[in-house]
This record gives sequence, structure tokens and C-alpha cells, in this order.
Amino acid sequence: MDDRTRTELEAATFRRLLQHLDKRKDVQNIDLMNLSGFCRNCLSRWYGEAAAEQGITLDKEAAREIVYGMPYAEWKAKYQTEASDTQKTAFARSHSDT
Repeated sequence: MDDRTRTELEAATFRRLLQHLDKRKDVQNIDLMNLSGFCRNCLSRWYGEAAAEQGITLDKEAAREIVYGMPYAEWKAKYQTEASDTQKTAFARSHSDT
């Protein structure tokens, strides 16, 4: 597979991941962190870092809007719930050595 095709497939896969996360707004970032070690905020940070590597200035909020599909504050107000004690405990346990 050539580099261009690989890049196009990776981009399509990333777009599909964002679409999937958009459909699963019920899945909280803490759930993603507890299960996989990354969340929507991580994806937006990685997006911003990739932009910077290409010499593109993209602030944190602009990167988050790409990943969340709306301004982060709006997503948070509409969809983010308070983490349960169980979720917080699992998060603390899974991140105790990082």
C-alpha cells in the first residue's frame, strides 16, 4: 500500500471514529478513559499536536470543536454528566501509576 492510500484510509477511519463517538454521546469521557486510556479530549489534544507538527496553529478549543462536533462548552452542558463514585474510583485505580 502506498503512503497516500494509507493516509486516506487513516483519515477515513478517524472520521468514522468521530461519527461513532458523535452517535454515542451517552458514553462519557471518564468511561472511555477507564476502558481505553483515552477520551475525546485526548483525541482533540492529539489533533492539535498533529497540526502543530505541520506548522498549523490550532488552539485547544478549535481542536475540541473538531472532535466534539460543536463547541466543547456546549457539548459539556448538553451531554456531560457527573461522574459516579464508581467511575471516579475506577479512574483513580487505572491512573495511579501514570
